Parts: sequence; C-alpha cells; structure tokens
Amino acid sequence: MESPQPGSRGAEALKHIAPGSSISVAYHPLFGPYDDLLLLELDEKLLPDVLHERVVLRGQPDEDAVLCTPSKTYAMKFVGTSNSVLLVPPANHSEFCENPQKNDSNNEEEKVVAPVIKVVFGNMELIEAAPRLDKLKSFLSEKPYNFDEYDVGNVEDNQESRIGLYNWNDLVGNIQASDEELRSGLQALSAVEINGYWRLVDGSYMDMILGMLLKNSVLNDWSLNALNEDEVVSTLESDGFPGVLARHCLNVYGTKVNESMPGYVWKLDEKRVCIHFAKEILKGGKRKLERFMDEWRQKVPDGMQPTFDLVEGEVLTERVGVETWIRPFSVASLPSTPADRFSILFRERPKWEWKDLQPYIRDLKVPGLSSEGLLLKYTRRTQPSPDAEPVFSAR
Repeated sequence: MESPQPGSRGAEALKHIAPGSSISVAYHPLFGPYDDLLLLELDEKLLPDVLHERVVLRGQPDEDAVLCTPSKTYAMKFVGTSNSVLLVPPANHSEFCENPQKNDSNNEEEKVVAPVIKVVFGNMELIEAAPRLDKLKSFLSEKPYNFDEYDVGNVEDNQESRIGLYNWNDLVGNIQASDEELRSGLQALSAVEINGYWRLVDGSYMDMILGMLLKNSVLNDWSLNALNEDEVVSTLESDGFPGVLARHCLNVYGTKVNESMPGYVWKLDEKRVCIHFAKEILKGGKRKLERFMDEWRQKVPDGMQPTFDLVEGEVLTERVGVETWIRPFSVASLPSTPADRFSILFRERPKWEWKDLQPYIRDLKVPGLSSEGLLLKYTRRTQPSPDAEPVFSAR
C-alpha cells in the first residue's frame, strides 16, 4: 500500500495509509460545531435509493421524522458512539481544500495533514417501521362524498369548499408512509380519487349504489359472476350515479376476472358483499344470533351463502344466559399501532380467547417482530389445562 504523497490534502490523504503508519491531524480553519450536519448509517440495500435520490424525509414539526423509500418506511434514531469520529472533507471541495498547515521551511513540499472539519459523536440509524396510516383515515373522514354533494368539479373554483379535501400531494406531505404503502392504505380504506381529491364515500351512499346494481342485475338478467363493466356503469349512470362511483362500487365489492379483453368483466366477491349486508343489519345495534342469521340470509343476493366465519373481525359474540348475542366491532375501526390496538382490545374485553383475538391482530405488521413476539410484548397468556384454549389478558 503506497504512502500518501507530500502535499496531499483532505480525505485523499487518508486513503493510502499503510497499517501501522501515521499522519498528522489538525483542526481546519473552518472547524466548528456544524449542528445542521448529521451522519446517516445505511444498509447496503438502501444505497441505490439514496444515490438515485429516491428517498424522502416525512413528518410534521411535532412528529419524529421518518425516511421513506418508494416502498418502505424507516424510523430514524440517533445513536451515540463511545469514540469520537473525525470528519475530514474531500480536497475537491474548494471551501475546505486549503491545507491548514504547511512547513515553515522553504521546501516546496507541504506537510501531509488531515484537516478535521468536525468531530462527530454519533450518527442516525434507520430501523424499518410500519407506516403510520391512522392519520390517513382521520383526514379522509373529514368530508366523505355523499349523495347530496354537488358536482365536485366546482371545488376548484371555491376555496372554502376545498376545506377537508386532500389530493395526493397533500397526503404525501402529511402521512408518514412510503408512496407504495400510502396507496395500499387508500385501497384498504376503499378510497377513490374524484376530480383530483381522494375521498371516502358515505356508507349510506355506497348502500344505494350496490343496491341499485343488484336490482339491475335481476332486471337485466346479469350474472353476478360476469358483470360487464361498460354495461353496469352505463346503467348506473342512467339511474343518476356518477360513473366514477359506479366503477368504484365494482372495485369495492368485486374483482376483475378478464383484463385481457376490451370490456372488463367483474365478479362480485361473496365475502365482501355478505359483510356489507351484515354491517347493514347491525347498524340498529346488537341482535340475537339466530335472528341475525335469518335476516342475513334474506338480504344477501341469491346464490351467496352467508356463513358466520365470513364476519370474523367484524363482530363480537357474547353469551347472555342461554342466548348468544352478536354486535358490531370492526377491526377496521382500530388503530394500527400495536400498543394502542391492544389497549382498546383489553378495554373492550379484559380476557380474550385466541379464536376471538386472532382476527383483531392478524393485520398488525411490525418489521422485525412476529405475531408471537407481539403477543409476548403486549399480553399475558394463561392456560388452565393442556386441553383448554389459551386466554390472553393485558400485560
């Protein structure tokens, strides 16, 4: 390994130091605290995104910042080091390249010196984290789209009417999640983009659209397993519903079965449609299980078979004497942060059997922590006998 050449400057002077050799170190004339400078330690897999400027910091002044790649979110944590790190700037930075020390002799050669511009006592580390999407639902719930709303095309001309509406740029500026995670969050909430603004559609309005679609399927002899998108949208538009919401209804309650042909064909999803009618029944409050099942069978479209396992994570049952009652309790209404989620669950019930608890935690995704790890961290497990179901309570 070659030795640094006389006159070497900046970080280049450190590149070719042989093991066991030394080099002079001196404070640079511009040495200072540089409080606006932090070192960031990166995993090698993140380098391409950083070098190609595909990362962004997100967070409001009152929030801890997160770093987002196109697909993942990382919490940022400052970690102090036991040894100080000396930061030596590269020589090709003109503001730092002047060698801070020269020989006092008349020799043309300069003394090899590494100029220290800053002493670093720690660096930022990145820890993969779950996206923070709870605020997304809060934002979109401010102004859901409903039947009485006038054409939102007028929103652009009315500043006041834009209050409570959020476009894509508004969301990425406020929600701490990567773009991919944000899109997944919008899809999970069944949000739809209307004239540039992302909206939730009022539940009663969605009831009307789905109800009209089902009525038209009977009138026009449509198969619920082969709905032609153009025909469905055209018919619903003639019934007074916006085309964008007609397509949204198909997207919420169905799946595409033929994307290769010019006209999209959709199949209504039995589980989603059955859950819709179960929620509709339970809007009036809790029901006896037998009565609920009877009403449910009557409401769902012909050919669909509502079974109780379809409403896992949507309802809770409780025994009152010899009777079983059912009431709404949807996992979609719960926060995505594990600590908050378990807190609400144990306020709802001090003790949970696994078969009841599992539907309410299986969607929790915490990088580096398995479902078993979540249970160990937030619950206490008891099992009266080896054959008994485990019971979970708050830790």
